[in-house]
Amino acid sequence: MSPVLAGVLQLTALVAALALAYRPLGDYMAAVYSSPRHLRAEKIIYRCIGADADAQMRWPAYLRSVLAFSAVGVLFLYLLQRLQGGLPLSLGFASISPDQAFNTAASFVANTNWQSYSGEQAMGHVVQTAGLAVQNFVSAATGMAVAIALVRGFARVRTGELGNFWADLVRGTVRVLVPIAVIGALVLVACGALQNFSGIHEVGQFMGGSQQTNGGAVASQEVIKELGTNGGGYFNANSAHPFENPTAFTNLFEIFLILVIPFALTRTFGKLVGNVKQGYAVLATMGVIWLGFTALMMWTEFAHGGPALEAAGAAMEGKETRFGVGSSAIFSVATTLTSTGAVDSFHSSFTAFGGGIQLLGMMLGEIAPGGVGSGLYGMLVMAIIAVFIAGLMVGRTPEYLGKKIGTREIKLAACFILITPTLVLGFTAASMVLPDALGSMLNTKALGAGSHGFSEVLYAFTSGANNNGSAFGGLNANTPWYNTTIGLAMLLGRFLPMVFVLALAGSLAEQQPVPETAGTLRTEKPLFAGLLVGTILIITGLTYFPALALGPLAEGLS
Repeated sequence: MSPVLAGVLQLTALVAALALAYRPLGDYMAAVYSSPRHLRAEKIIYRCIGADADAQMRWPAYLRSVLAFSAVGVLFLYLLQRLQGGLPLSLGFASISPDQAFNTAASFVANTNWQSYSGEQAMGHVVQTAGLAVQNFVSAATGMAVAIALVRGFARVRTGELGNFWADLVRGTVRVLVPIAVIGALVLVACGALQNFSGIHEVGQFMGGSQQTNGGAVASQEVIKELGTNGGGYFNANSAHPFENPTAFTNLFEIFLILVIPFALTRTFGKLVGNVKQGYAVLATMGVIWLGFTALMMWTEFAHGGPALEAAGAAMEGKETRFGVGSSAIFSVATTLTSTGAVDSFHSSFTAFGGGIQLLGMMLGEIAPGGVGSGLYGMLVMAIIAVFIAGLMVGRTPEYLGKKIGTREIKLAACFILITPTLVLGFTAASMVLPDALGSMLNTKALGAGSHGFSEVLYAFTSGANNNGSAFGGLNANTPWYNTTIGLAMLLGRFLPMVFVLALAGSLAEQQPVPETAGTLRTEKPLFAGLLVGTILIITGLTYFPALALGPLAEGLS
């Protein structure tokens, strides 16, 4: 079987698996977030945290809860790392330095999971399980809660109420993420992933000598790392490490975990607003972009010219022979079009245009299908922009799902889409003029002064501000400058958009629905899905094309 055919068959199997899971999972999540009942375990949690899960919140109260919970998470995870040297099961590792502890705490709470450290050489079992793995669950549940709040803004009439953050947080964790993670961990363990609390020990090598390795609760963290679109790996090699991702089957299974909730949330959206066709329109938009990027990446990596590459069958540099080019390309697109950041190959070693596709996928805002929760609310904001553009073209007040898109709504949507480019381009520009920041490029002599070096820095801040977490490689990010600035980019890129999303949800929830007329734009039709795809690509292209031209495009054309 040719590598190209193998890649196509894997993509086909993945699409089929996602299609089978779409309706039952989407309907289940809709039932979870609309149920009036609380499970016994949930009631215990509410009593422990002192929350009234039945109290309805307007958007300021919902936002305060999100920010307060996340701030406590950052503080707890920071202290846990700073105290690691005195904790049990620390494997003898020292406490983490202040700037790196801040960066890691911000990273995992922001659902970014950017890592400027090697997991097997820095983090003990307590920090990995009680700190990082816990944030993998609750940061994902926070994103889902904010997305559901925006959906309620469309669905509710003249109340201004968006539900209860604590109920949404706990339900997303207890009823959605934990059950799937348990099943997924069992699958990974059965396929050879590691799951223990062993210490550091010596292992032999095929070519002689030995090396040190340590165990850990790898499978349980690996599954929520993918399911919650987190991305932080137990080992530095991430999902290219055989302890995390043993076989070609587990590789495809992990891609499925990355995509299944973001895609299924479109069904949840349709059910909660009372029109599943609206969910299908959003799904079609996400699907077209994802499949287009995947096909383009596979073509780029398979067709890249050169005698060495032709002899290898494709651009195999930096890719695992267990997975090959096709599966690596699918994984790469899945992780950069979502806020996952997990990698099963070395992104910096992709072809120049392949690296550009990875960058562009994040620059879209990671909305196809995007992160758990963040992909849906990002796509709905883009839908509001598309409706506004359509309204301008026909001279009609724009409406979406029966709600008028007025001055306040479009200002909030515009602020949402401007935050990330400001962070990415601003921090990248600052890094390119500071000598210490430029010195972090490990390939300075060969490529650092040129387009590839610029791409490394651009990728780092694009990944951080979009809460992706993957790295382009070749950049030493464990410095005070990058730890601090990327940490700030992750926090601002995560929580400032949430401010505008929740304010937008509150504004929509206060409105009286507008009756549908002959002039109403049918947003469940293919025409609108096409308009939405065009809007996303045009806005992203106008914003980032100059930066892409200086980086991957210049490298690819040189």
